[in-house]
Amino acid sequence: MTKALIFDSGALISLAMNGLLGLLEKLKKNFKGKFLITREIKYEVVDRPIGIFRFELEALQIQNLIDEGILEMPSSLGIQDEIIKKKTTEIMEIANRSVQVGDRWVNIVSEGEMSCLALSNELKRRDIESLISIDERTTRIMCENPQNLESLISEKLHQKVELVARNYNVFSQFKFIRSSELVFVAFKKGIINLEGKKVLEALLYATKYKGCSISLEEIDILKKL
Repeated sequence: MTKALIFDSGALISLAMNGLLGLLEKLKKNFKGKFLITREIKYEVVDRPIGIFRFELEALQIQNLIDEGILEMPSSLGIQDEIIKKKTTEIMEIANRSVQVGDRWVNIVSEGEMSCLALSNELKRRDIESLISIDERTTRIMCENPQNLESLISEKLHQKVELVARNYNVFSQFKFIRSSELVFVAFKKGIINLEGKKVLEALLYATKYKGCSISLEEIDILKKL
């Protein structure tokens, strides 16, 4: 195994709410690698929502993808949950001690998101290339453009925050793909069972309005590719 795609909960939820989970089996065949979720992500998309009537159907659909081996756990590569848990804690400590309001630290990332980064880190250690499918903007900004983190969090909290210089190079190794970009790939590979000039546009807007952080300008760019 030389590559893997790691899914955060937001990307899976976006696909599920748009009835697009069926694309994952076809995308995996084209990808020719592992589709992975961590124990923390499984809790967020299956174990917790399966007991809530409103989200039960999506949870069952994702569980079915796990049962069929389309989505796999790190153990399929011999990676123990304890390794991911330990690294997740380390990464969260750095991320959540980087932004302050007055003398108070602001928690800017969740355990699920950081577990995806922890798994990617462990895969790299084993010479396995990985992408992380994540729709949430904060984690991507922290990894790709940390200098913009202060303005992003200030905007979210509607108050001035201070970015405290930390070891951001630990985050620079990670690579991301959003659910919008996944459906774009699926469309370009001809595995969308819809035809017409509006299909790609509809797919991109559907993911945007189900939680994917993609701008109208970015959608226009993808439509022209």
